[in-house]
Amino acid sequence: MKSRRMFIKSALTGIAGSALFSNLEARPLVLPAKTTLASPDNTESYWEMVKQQFPFASGLYYFNNGSLGPSPTMVRSATNEYRKILDEFPSRYMWGDWDDEKETVRKQAAQLLNTSEEEIALIHNTTEGMNLIARSFDLRPGDEVILADHEHTSGTIPWQVWQETKGIKLVKPVLPIMPSSVDELVSIYKKAITPRTKVISMCHIVNTNGMILPIKEISELAHKNGILVAVDGAQGAGMLKADLHDMGCDYYAASSHKWLFSPKGVGIFYARKESQHLLKPLIVCKGHTDKTIRRLENYNTRNLPEVLGLGAALSFHQLIGSDKIEARTFELKNYFKSKFEGNSKFRFKSPASNQLSAGIQVLEVVGQDVNEVQDKLFNKYGIDTRPMATFGLNGLRISLSIYNTKTDVDYLANALKDIS
Repeated sequence: MKSRRMFIKSALTGIAGSALFSNLEARPLVLPAKTTLASPDNTESYWEMVKQQFPFASGLYYFNNGSLGPSPTMVRSATNEYRKILDEFPSRYMWGDWDDEKETVRKQAAQLLNTSEEEIALIHNTTEGMNLIARSFDLRPGDEVILADHEHTSGTIPWQVWQETKGIKLVKPVLPIMPSSVDELVSIYKKAITPRTKVISMCHIVNTNGMILPIKEISELAHKNGILVAVDGAQGAGMLKADLHDMGCDYYAASSHKWLFSPKGVGIFYARKESQHLLKPLIVCKGHTDKTIRRLENYNTRNLPEVLGLGAALSFHQLIGSDKIEARTFELKNYFKSKFEGNSKFRFKSPASNQLSAGIQVLEVVGQDVNEVQDKLFNKYGIDTRPMATFGLNGLRISLSIYNTKTDVDYLANALKDIS
């Protein structure tokens, strides 16, 4: 009856099949490393190999990671296998038997962001994280929260619903589209602070034109004035190397299904140890008295295969390395920008400095409506981008990610030049 043992085979592409019988001691193995991904090679051939880990629909050139990222094959395989295991014995794996695996994912997320695992909650997305923050505080009428004009709706609406209706003032400074320096941005926030300011809520990277905001400098300024800093990290986590202890913010919410390539509907929430006591769970059930950060993710039943799939995505990210991914992002950005140097038919609407923008670039085809340009790109060339019309941008938001090669960028640049 040897076949009556549960077994799980590991393979380079993920975690292979399992059979559940009377012996219930075995658990899914940790996703093994792909030695090819962990290679120190940084040639274009290496990045062509990385691209092969992301199968897309035939004919599609995907430059829209800022909206939603894909999962690589090894993450898809692992997540599907976790679904299979759960369905083979639902009650066992939903409530208890994957506790250690969940804690492993928490540790991986903490390692990625250079935090303690006791500062990480595994949530659903950035929107949940921003709601959790905005709903928690017992602010009084007349207190102020700073929200710059480029915040995502999921970063503004929670404050409007949970705090502005109570008489809290939302202060909305105007950010320049093309700031010249970090100091210029810091000065805008500095001018917005008053004795009534309690919270600064801001993006790591803005959704509109990819501008990077100086979290560290603003956190230092805020804390000198007794102000909390909450960060919408939807576009930052995974694209850039993020050291949250160094950045100094109190809270950081990120959707891992963008630049971390996790299954959809999974997110990471950071709360600085000293600031956790101010937070109140959005959902309460049995276990709500837990004093650790886990009380913020107490959903009772949730989609655990996706949570564990996040662990596979973090393993994928770790194999390549945060430093290597960030460097590649800037390499693609500068390569893309070089294609339009001196060409008066195009105008960049993202700051040029690597301190102020990275993998999200907004480019205007001068004299043409951005929605028409987007339609032409997709219908004729199979290129998917995001049109940005707010703030007078009239430009395509182009996301440059690690599955985009220089050959892809050449194809995009030539298509844009044909349209212009």
